[in-house]
Amino acid sequence: MTILEGIRALWTMSRGVSVGFAEPDDRAQPFDLFRSWYRDAERAGILMPEAMTLATASAEAAPSARMVLLKEVDDTGFVFYTNYESRKAGELDANPRAALVFHWTFLQRQVRVEGRVERVDRETSKAYFDSRPRGSRIGAWASRQSRLLSGRAELEEAVARYEREFSGGDIPLPETWGGYRVVPHRIEFWQGRLFRLHDRLVFEREGSGWSTHRLYP
Repeated sequence: MTILEGIRALWTMSRGVSVGFAEPDDRAQPFDLFRSWYRDAERAGILMPEAMTLATASAEAAPSARMVLLKEVDDTGFVFYTNYESRKAGELDANPRAALVFHWTFLQRQVRVEGRVERVDRETSKAYFDSRPRGSRIGAWASRQSRLLSGRAELEEAVARYEREFSGGDIPLPETWGGYRVVPHRIEFWQGRLFRLHDRLVFEREGSGWSTHRLYP
């Protein structure tokens, strides 16, 4: 998409901003709405629409947040990948709950997700790991994510060591690397509107389905 095409797409979508949401429908599915909004962000040419804030908390309830990338979404949840020995992984293992935020500024849209977290199975992690560029797979072996690093040279030496080790064939999935799935119990869609009279539509898990309601802006 060219810059001009992106501007045209944003202008076209912005005309619908004032429309907001229809009245809540108990038959509505939040994952369908999320996928629709995600496609809109892609069509608008937004840089890395898959970027999301991941908020976790330690066993002592101390919060932390960082940006990660959404790699898969289905009707069970939102999947991302990381080093299982990283700070975020340690917090998720101790306190398996998390919150996600997607913020697409140009579309005046935000999605907030809250739920429990589970590891994806190793076969799924391996399938995604094998799809990554070779350099990224080497990096997963070389990086002891979140650990102290004496200097850049130490990391570069680790990269060179694993490049030599795996020079003759495939790069296996590290035991310390894989995916997490955030299984939501609450998803909120925020649509900007004039005079800060925004629309907020919340889906909350209710049995095997979802209930919906609005919030004041």
